[in-house]
Amino acid sequence: MTGLDMVTTGAMVLLVLILMLLSLQFLKLRDVWELMINCRATMRWARIQELENRQLRLELRAEKARSEQLQGAQKASEPTA
Repeated sequence: MTGLDMVTTGAMVLLVLILMLLSLQFLKLRDVWELMINCRATMRWARIQELENRQLRLELRAEKARSEQLQGAQKASEPTA
């Protein structure tokens, strides 16, 4: 085996190693990409639930105010002894 053959073989081995590392990086990047997509979907659902909770709190507050108003009207209409 001549020196040129050794250099060529070494270069091929190095190229194979680089290809393997690039493949591993691709797989990791794909996992990160999927995680980002899932995170986006989760954030979307979180925003939807936050809006629903806000609406429910407003409705509960309005219902409490109506209940207090009705109780106040009931007490005012009761005859005092």
